[in-house]
Amino acid sequence: MNRIAQFEKVSFNQFKQGWEKSFADTEDEIKDIYDKIKLPVRATNGSAGYDFFSPIEINLPAKETILIPSGIRVKIENGWFLGMFPKSGLGFKYRLQLDNTVGVIDSDYYYSDNEGHIFIKLTNDNNENKTLEIKSGAAVCQGIFLPFGITFDDNATGIRNGGLGSTAKE
Repeated sequence: MNRIAQFEKVSFNQFKQGWEKSFADTEDEIKDIYDKIKLPVRATNGSAGYDFFSPIEINLPAKETILIPSGIRVKIENGWFLGMFPKSGLGFKYRLQLDNTVGVIDSDYYYSDNEGHIFIKLTNDNNENKTLEIKSGAAVCQGIFLPFGITFDDNATGIRNGGLGSTAKE
């Protein structure tokens, strides 16, 4: 196995900024949530995916969406990226989806002004009107490290600063 990355927590201030965009908790409540954040881990030595855990209890009705600041960033060696996917069981039972279908966390995202803070936007897309209930600390999605190649004539020189759409800005 190639050891090519390291998970870390973002700073409390960065987490607080992200959290306040989605939730209306007090600073003390946010600090308590931040302190309980678990770094992603593989469940078994044969697991490809690193489980990302919910920092709070979630009750997500059918057809509803939630944006979760994970509090996690990842330092990845060049030539690799982290692909984000729903947990298989949650996808099967609830049609739980990441809103961007597959999240792509590039190695240079780590150096962005937002500290490379990974956000998880989930939709419970089931047709049976089932509410998804996730306990605080339970796995909600998984990240898999994948290598990538570039073309022979590649000459990318841009510098990332930010997440969604940051590399397409002019």
